Amino acid sequence: MLYRPEAFEPLTAAPWREQDVRDRIRAILTDAEAAYSPDSFWPADDWDGWSAPLPLMNLYVGAAGVLWALDALRRRAYADGTLDLGDAARRLVARWREQPDFIRAEGFELPELREAAFLAGGSGVLLVAWRLVPSDELADDLHARVLANKDNEADEVMWGSPGTMLAARAMHEWTGDARWADAWRECADALLARRDAEGLWPIRLYGNSYRGLTPAHGLVGNVGALLDGGSLLAEDVRDQLMSETARVVERTAVVEDGRANWPHPEGRGLESDDGQIRLQWCKGAPGMVIAGAPYLDEELLLAGAELVWEAGPHGADKGAGICHGTAGNGYALLKTFARTGDERWLERARHFAVHALEQVERRGRARYSLFTGDLGVALYAADCLDARTDYPITDYR
Repeated sequence: MLYRPEAFEPLTAAPWREQDVRDRIRAILTDAEAAYSPDSFWPADDWDGWSAPLPLMNLYVGAAGVLWALDALRRRAYADGTLDLGDAARRLVARWREQPDFIRAEGFELPELREAAFLAGGSGVLLVAWRLVPSDELADDLHARVLANKDNEADEVMWGSPGTMLAARAMHEWTGDARWADAWRECADALLARRDAEGLWPIRLYGNSYRGLTPAHGLVGNVGALLDGGSLLAEDVRDQLMSETARVVERTAVVEDGRANWPHPEGRGLESDDGQIRLQWCKGAPGMVIAGAPYLDEELLLAGAELVWEAGPHGADKGAGICHGTAGNGYALLKTFARTGDERWLERARHFAVHALEQVERRGRARYSLFTGDLGVALYAADCLDARTDYPITDYR
């Protein structure tokens, strides 16, 4: 069995109507602006705020991610907005420096270099703030954190150097300052040196050691951060990295009847300790298709995408978001459209977008975060409107 059918629900019969989708995107953005507080930013969902001090501020489930999404959609003319994003960003940096929002659960071991993390730490906060209110102080602080994170033992995007490499690459694109290219190369060299003989990275995180495969926690995320460097990565290294990673992804795939899923971590079965079989961006076929689309064998990519389509939208437990929900799985369909040029995959992705927007409304209460909440769904719906196939943060910033 490649997935648990009971974890998914029937796809909506509602049609794709462009104006309706635009209206729902605007409603999400309007609500998010109205819910903002200068003192506490946005209310936290119980799952997002588990064992963490409030307010939530990080890029993954906190205020930095909300600000990034609001800014990104304003730049694409999906809403005008009246909230002063720059003022909110200044307040956010000041509050994060005073009290970071790291999980404080007993026995939940965070990396020693947690302060510099990209999705879960200070680097993401600083990058978003610089984008909204650029300053030398913010840039210098971020640069120091990128270099400080070079040898983080969590070799993955959320906490480790692959994540802060994404920040360095973004700053190089935005500023043209050579120090960001130098920092990126220094981190890339160190990351490549830690890759083992089988093309994987040993990861030490939350008190566990494993070799992960997924975009958030392993191989394809790390390779994506390296490929994101563009011309900063030598062409021969790029070609070798893609071919070797494609072989690892093929070797670790579990294929049945033309469908494919992947375990997390490598070397284990699809079923996790809690009995679930993950099928989402952060673990499973959707993420492997999304991150591996540039180099995966097309037959294997299609096998992963077909499983996503067959399973359908996530149920209420996982919800609509881009990390482990319906919109995140939909990005696999968008990536397959980009790779194949087959319009059927864009139509399928848009069908997922309609369902995800319905899930947001059906929930009856807003969820203010980028990766797990309504803002990510709004971005996904906008990407379906524009036939834009880049996954947020890891593909575009």
